[in-house]
Amino acid sequence: MTGTGGAKGRMVFEEVASGARIETRPGGIDHGRRESRGAIRAWLWLLFVLVALMIAVGGLTRLTGSGLSITEWNPVTGAIPPLNAADWQAEYDLYRASPQYENLNQGMELREFQFIYWWEWGHRQLGRLIGLVWAAGWLGFLVARRIPPGWTWRLFWPGVLIGVQGAIGWWMVHSGLQDGMIAVASYRLATHLGVAFLILGLIAWDATLLRRSEVARMQARRLREPVLARGAAGVTALLFVQILLGALVAGIDAGRAFPTWPLMGDGFLPPFPFDLTPLWRNFFENDGLVQFIHRMTGYLVFVLGLWLAWKARSSPHTDTRRAFGAFAVMLVVQVVLGIVAVLTYARLDAAITHQIGAVVLWVLILRARVHACYPVARSVRD
Repeated sequence: MTGTGGAKGRMVFEEVASGARIETRPGGIDHGRRESRGAIRAWLWLLFVLVALMIAVGGLTRLTGSGLSITEWNPVTGAIPPLNAADWQAEYDLYRASPQYENLNQGMELREFQFIYWWEWGHRQLGRLIGLVWAAGWLGFLVARRIPPGWTWRLFWPGVLIGVQGAIGWWMVHSGLQDGMIAVASYRLATHLGVAFLILGLIAWDATLLRRSEVARMQARRLREPVLARGAAGVTALLFVQILLGALVAGIDAGRAFPTWPLMGDGFLPPFPFDLTPLWRNFFENDGLVQFIHRMTGYLVFVLGLWLAWKARSSPHTDTRRAFGAFAVMLVVQVVLGIVAVLTYARLDAAITHQIGAVVLWVLILRARVHACYPVARSVRD
């Protein structure tokens, strides 16, 4: 059988018949895609580190009383700090007109104002950097056509939340600039921190899933452990509530209300837990009751988390057992950090370490849930 395109006929299968060796490479189709996954995962973990740092800096900004030092929100021009004495005086005058200065920091000198100003300015700059890193990465991978199929929009949503978070940050700060306020509203602080943990969790979840291809995950899903997966989902939801409660505690300085443990003062319940009216306000603004609820929820997370780790011991998958074991160890550490924070009157180093512990715990329960949903099968040799 000959071809029709030339003067001389050629066998259609001439190359095969010539005995030329054809080399094959396992997984060749996905080779470039795996390289893309590695680069995208590196970008996501960079974002993760920046967001985790943002949470820590935000906590320090609140603990140092710096959050209301900048009284305007200028997303672009606000990136430039005061460059001369006149600029500093203008910023200082704006702050002296704020309720926090009038009611809390009367007589603050310019050098003291500069200290709290730099904390808040750094916090906002870090937020801008996170937005730029996300935009540069997402657009770069999109233009280079390196995003795996089905992941374009999944990688887009963290950027949306980052943008929303900036607006929520100003919404929070604005509440502290109203008459009679010396701090931001605790409800808005809880919202701000909650969205930060959502962003962190979404980034960590995507980065973990991208470690394996879609085909590998589909195969792993057949080994899914429903009890552990559902249990991890429940503990994740409860831990998120606990994080929001922690923000409420921080927002009203409830962590300093009862520096005793295991009792709250002289009893199990704090005194006067329902002295505010209407009744619902006590669950958000009564420092004793808010700290009590935070403690009780922490105990519940502790018990359920240890029970889940105990159940995971029977998992046939080594990585799953290790993931839940790591979560259990950090859970114990986090409880100890919480007790230390209480006993030290929410000292700055103890409080911020407790907040960082929450970040680690949040990531570890998400990682454990990934392993429960998509177990890693090991060979006998492994």
